[in-house]
Amino acid sequence: MKQIQGSYFKGYVRIVVKGRLPDHFFQACANRGITVWNIKREGNDTCSGNVRLSDIARIKQLRRDKKYKITFEQRKGYPFIISRFIRRREFVLSFVMSILMILFMSNIIWKVEVTGDLPIEIEEKIAKQLDEYGIHPGAWIFTLDSPGIIQQKLTNDIPELLWVGVRQKGTTFQLEGVEKIVVKEEEIGGPRDLVATKKGVIKKMYVAKGLPKVEINDYVQPGQVLVSGTLNEIAQNQDNEKEKKNNSIVVPAEGEIIARTWYEMNVSIPLNQNYELVTGQQEKKYYLGIRNFKLPIWGFGSPEYEEIHYDSVETPIKFIKWDLPLKIIETTLSEKQYHELERTKEQARKAGIEQAKEELQLQLGPEAKIVSEKVLHESVENGKVKLELYMTVEENIAKAQPITQGD
Repeated sequence: MKQIQGSYFKGYVRIVVKGRLPDHFFQACANRGITVWNIKREGNDTCSGNVRLSDIARIKQLRRDKKYKITFEQRKGYPFIISRFIRRREFVLSFVMSILMILFMSNIIWKVEVTGDLPIEIEEKIAKQLDEYGIHPGAWIFTLDSPGIIQQKLTNDIPELLWVGVRQKGTTFQLEGVEKIVVKEEEIGGPRDLVATKKGVIKKMYVAKGLPKVEINDYVQPGQVLVSGTLNEIAQNQDNEKEKKNNSIVVPAEGEIIARTWYEMNVSIPLNQNYELVTGQQEKKYYLGIRNFKLPIWGFGSPEYEEIHYDSVETPIKFIKWDLPLKIIETTLSEKQYHELERTKEQARKAGIEQAKEELQLQLGPEAKIVSEKVLHESVENGKVKLELYMTVEENIAKAQPITQGD
């Protein structure tokens, strides 16, 4: 008989049968449905063969009926290997502890690297921020935010960084940063005029150098000279009378010309608006994930929130440098509330005007001043109030323009 497939996994035993006509014993086993294989005659009254571990009880029952002497010589298969391991408790305990230790060491941060041509001051700021985020040698990987979130936090908290790349490579946390280079607007050196950048009506003038070419309440066009850097040279003759010479000198004109300018803005504000708000109340749950199965390991029960926002972060468990088919899943359950905002037409109108002001202020910068606004057209369409606004602003419209001198 040939060996049954899978017998090594279930375990099998090599038995020696001694007695009169021992081969009849194996025949009796076959007749009772007991599988035997690799039968060999060892002598005139001795035979040996393999039987499954699960059939040992039936073999012993048959031995009592037939009066044969049976000896169990070899025990093979995983059940016997596991049994030997269990009997050696110290070895098993050491083996399990070693595996757990390797798993632990494989899932903590050993090194944090900051690369890129960065000044020492910025590297120190990055190291300080990372420490506040809990990212340092010895940190548990499962407690860290995802690289994308860390990258966003660093760029928000360190204004000097233009870009930062965050990558976790095994037990090493790698960061590569690029310094933000503030490009200052290059001042035009040498002789220059101040010209208008847009049309407007002059309201205030502060001229430090140069010859003013416009006056208060003058209407100017883009490109028009506001302050000239070309001055006529004035001298005094012997009779103390001033006279102008044909010669002229040029200087870098300096000053600030505040003009009233105008902008048209279009905004649309809904009368009814639904939005979702997170209250700040939250709980965390942790799971051990195996493919699509999740086993809760921390945080049991469900919070008593009417509406819940779920946010999950999955971190694979590593064994040395390999990712195991296991992962730690951190799920944040945040309480959320649904709100419905209903506006009257007048409220929507005011909200639209404020929105237009904020957008225009952001476009022009903090130095510009919005003086007034006027609604040119107002309509209600598809549950929205649409406004066409005329905004009046006071801002500095002067910019430097170099003077081209001839030979």
